[in-house]
Amino acid sequence: MEFLVSIQVNPGADGGTARWEGLMLDERRRGQDLQAQGWLRRIWRVPGRMANVALYEARDATHLHELLTSLPLWPWMDVAVQPLAQHPLERPEASPPPPAT
Repeated sequence: MEFLVSIQVNPGADGGTARWEGLMLDERRRGQDLQAQGWLRRIWRVPGRMANVALYEARDATHLHELLTSLPLWPWMDVAVQPLAQHPLERPEASPPPPAT
């Protein structure tokens, strides 16, 4: 099942710069793991914000929740999730419309 996930990171003042840099490194590593496992399909940065939009593949909504909460920056995230359904044009049996006569 595919999900469109929008994430806004809201860094807190707790922990200081060194801790935050460590969290960012851990976040990158975890994201790379999710990509390698095929769960994180695509990801885009939202310019000018500490935010991204990503396409996730997960078994179901519970599995997606487990993936998202495994991210080190989870405590500082505002997350919006949209489950996606296949569009009829994307189905293999979809054929092009007949030519106009």
